[in-house]
Amino acid sequence: MTWSTTTELMPHQTDAVAKLLPSRVGGLFAEMGTGKSRILIELANRRAAKIDRVVWFCPVSVKATVRAEILKHTSCEPDDIVVFDDRTDAAKMPLDRPWYVVGIESLSSSLRIIAAFDALVDERTFVAIDESTYIKGPHASRTRRVTDMSRRARYRAVLTGTPFTQGVVDLYGQMSFLSPKILGYNSFWAFARNHLEYETDRRTGKVTGQIRRSHNTDVLAARIAPYVYQIRKDECLSLPEKLYDERWVATSLEQDAAAMRAKEDVLEDEATYLNPHIAIFRLFSRLQAIACGFHRGAPIRHNRIAGLLDVVARIPEGEKVVVWTKYRQGLDEIVSALSGEHGAGSCREFHGGLDERRRGAEVEAWRREARFLVATQQSGGHGLTLTEASHAVFYSTGFKYSERAQAEDRIHRIGQERPCTYLDVAVDCGIDRKILAAVQSKGATLAEFRRELDACRKKGMKEKLRALIASI
Repeated sequence: MTWSTTTELMPHQTDAVAKLLPSRVGGLFAEMGTGKSRILIELANRRAAKIDRVVWFCPVSVKATVRAEILKHTSCEPDDIVVFDDRTDAAKMPLDRPWYVVGIESLSSSLRIIAAFDALVDERTFVAIDESTYIKGPHASRTRRVTDMSRRARYRAVLTGTPFTQGVVDLYGQMSFLSPKILGYNSFWAFARNHLEYETDRRTGKVTGQIRRSHNTDVLAARIAPYVYQIRKDECLSLPEKLYDERWVATSLEQDAAAMRAKEDVLEDEATYLNPHIAIFRLFSRLQAIACGFHRGAPIRHNRIAGLLDVVARIPEGEKVVVWTKYRQGLDEIVSALSGEHGAGSCREFHGGLDERRRGAEVEAWRREARFLVATQQSGGHGLTLTEASHAVFYSTGFKYSERAQAEDRIHRIGQERPCTYLDVAVDCGIDRKILAAVQSKGATLAEFRRELDACRKKGMKEKLRALIASI
């Protein structure tokens, strides 16, 4: 069928299309909120004479959003868009539609989805991966499958706002999907030999999976430059300002005791001093769970909910609010507390325990009638547009700044006209102080601490290492 676009491009989107259109493959590294979906739609429209369909991969939680974006910016009707779900069957699926929206996670395990995708890909197919860090793992099954099967497609694109969540190692899978010729390596090991330096276990001398540093990054930048267009939000949009505030609460006696025990366990383990990175990751995870009111999977007394209710009480009555939490465990406690304070119909939920239809229904119900959307960062941090709210509360946040930035920009994007206020609820303890310090410096909590650990190890200061761990 013939379709057309129905909305105008913004100037930065026009520039992106001009850069990416001449090549069959390309990467759009556009910060959240800059309208990368509209750019992809324009590329498909300009290539309409050479393609029959677009297969648009995205996180499962974002499929409804992608469908809405296509309907918003094109003349297409709802029947023109096939959204893959648990009933998709290659034998019954229509093959003559211009748009196919597929959850990228499905390629990890669903043979039906794999077969349906395989039936669509040919010389007249445009395959795009939205939030392409989902294929950053070069050895993951979904990365291998989508890369191998998409070789038949005439056009390929990757889109993300955070291309390097863990460093240049993330680049290999994304660029290999586009073409192995871009980086010039036929295997990940060849790439690693030239650009990655790994830690070695001091006890065995064997190489671990922990990357110490990257090399020759200027070479990588030069190689990808002809195929990539980058958009920074502060360079192309006049969005309202971001405002930040914090609400600190005291630890309970149970939390203090649990945190002390967790640190002692690590300090008493000799393996901590031989290869501390794994031990520290586990300690950080354990301490943050304790700070959020859980110890070894069981709830313990805490004051975080009281801090949340206090923060919400300061937000003008009637203002919609997004509440972010790192953990699915504890989300029910948040919903119960907010519902008890503001009414049974005041909350909607968005998390991995709901199927995609229910998640979409919860967001729509929040937009229509509820005040609070309580969401996990892992499920809701990508793709959603939640500009009905200008307040977001982080009940807890993750260790990676990239994940925090994704969540923040659900309300700070095109369509937002009010200043956005971000409120952190934090426990007055070492782990929460480190997390918020990393957020404020736009750093990754674990990465910052690893650098401190490496400094201790290089100087041979076992006691200083012990003091550093005890300070968390």
